[in-house]
Amino acid sequence: MADVEASKSLSGLLNGIAQKVYYSNSEITEELLKDELYRELSQEEFKALHEKMKALIKSIATADMDPSQLEAFLTAQTKRQGSGGLGAEQAAALSRFWKSQRVRVRESLLSQSRWEPGLRGLSWRVDLHTAASRGDAAHSGPVALMELELGRAGQDSEFVCLEFDEAKVNQVLKKMADIQQSIDRIVPRT
Repeated sequence: MADVEASKSLSGLLNGIAQKVYYSNSEITEELLKDELYRELSQEEFKALHEKMKALIKSIATADMDPSQLEAFLTAQTKRQGSGGLGAEQAAALSRFWKSQRVRVRESLLSQSRWEPGLRGLSWRVDLHTAASRGDAAHSGPVALMELELGRAGQDSEFVCLEFDEAKVNQVLKKMADIQQSIDRIVPRT
């Protein structure tokens, strides 16, 4: 029965760490986790356990470990000697935690790593402006109108409208081809 309680407490600790670190839940504090899950531990013992689990989750999350990588990592951690090692129950709890939280933690890390707004949508059309409609004979001909929808997670979108003549469209296409070539040099297409 004590093993079941220890396993539940450790699962609670791991989920609490994820709530605080990855899901920005400010209501979760070390004191709350200690009081709710590990009253019997001294402050120093709890702090050591908390920091150890936090560091392990960070290592697992930063590497975005798949199940085989996770198993190898946890096996290596259980074989470590001294206080840096990991018990079999702790390894099992970390494995269960990562299997259930991997997608959410990864999404959280990705959203935290984006500094600029991302492209949410793009729409375009081609208009034919005539000299009579613009009052300028030098700019008659087709123009491409492009609307970019930009935004950050959890925020409303912003829209940017662009107008390109044929020369500017060709310039943009050349730049896009250069970008694609750079990407292909790094990650070949299959």
